[in-house]
Amino acid sequence: MGLPRNVVRAALTIAGTVLLAVAPEPAAAAPSLRHLIGEKLVVSMDGTSPSASLLDRARRGRIGGVIIHGFNFSSAAQLRNIASKLQKAAVDGGQPKLLIAVDQEGGSVKTVSWIPPTLSPPQMGELDSADTARRQGRRTGAALRDLGINTDFAPVADVPASTASFIYQQGRTWSFSARKTTRLANAFALGLGDGNALATMKHFPGLGFARRNTDDFVVYIGATGSQLLPGLKPYRRAVADGVPLIMLSNARYRAYDRRYAAGWSHAIGTGLLRGELGFKGVTITDSLDGAAHARGIPTDPLAIRAAKAGTDLILLTGSEASSRSVYRSLVDAATAGRISHARLMASYGRIAALRAGL
Repeated sequence: MGLPRNVVRAALTIAGTVLLAVAPEPAAAAPSLRHLIGEKLVVSMDGTSPSASLLDRARRGRIGGVIIHGFNFSSAAQLRNIASKLQKAAVDGGQPKLLIAVDQEGGSVKTVSWIPPTLSPPQMGELDSADTARRQGRRTGAALRDLGINTDFAPVADVPASTASFIYQQGRTWSFSARKTTRLANAFALGLGDGNALATMKHFPGLGFARRNTDDFVVYIGATGSQLLPGLKPYRRAVADGVPLIMLSNARYRAYDRRYAAGWSHAIGTGLLRGELGFKGVTITDSLDGAAHARGIPTDPLAIRAAKAGTDLILLTGSEASSRSVYRSLVDAATAGRISHARLMASYGRIAALRAGL
């Protein structure tokens, strides 16, 4: 009988007799602290082709993903080339595939202008057809994958409390009805999955009461828990449907955590989303660069707070130099014991599982 594949054979000679010593294969090395930090970062690209520095970071496991902006490309061929170079660098370094993401909501937020969705969320809301929403999501996902993009930071699941809601005014919401929003947003998310793209429900626990953009202003939502309850309905359904990613908002909520915004609130990201709603997937912040700019502070301390809170992925939309600074600050904080190693490992497991399926 042959030996199992998971053993190492070593021939030893003792007094002229050949013995077969069998030892177990060494266990896979635990991820380094730098790898635990790097995998958490979804960063921006400065130009129209990945820089040598960005490719090196991908190769060494110092980033987990890249968000592509409209200024990064002008054609389908260029977009495919960007994605191909980034993924090749990761694979050459023995890393799992990167998350390559865009904001492809439809309507006013559509990074790749010439592909689906051909209808905006308000238009789909008017049609009130889950089949249409799912079909739009499926076509969007397939078109994104054809371009080398595997992640869509969509759909929006915010339920506007009134016409004063900034996200309603931007034309990004489905309906004033929580029930309709739940049905249509989740149909679109399922469609993205049908098209082999990762959906990202946002912005938990809801921006329906926000009158100003959280990328530009410090937003405090004073609504009560009962007032916010309808806004959680789309997320309860998303959890049941197995949505892979949920984006946390940059607003603070009196009802949940008066001190920290959702993106860096353990009470919201873990207590509410994971504990109460039962979410098992990957959480991601909204752009921390926008939040930092609104607060007049560097991005680094917000990233540290998000990591301390247990948020899995950190979205950085500033320059490559800025995201390198965030990486160094996170490594320093983790080395000093300011970020829980157990939380880093928990995030690592969720992110690794997500990227393994790409």
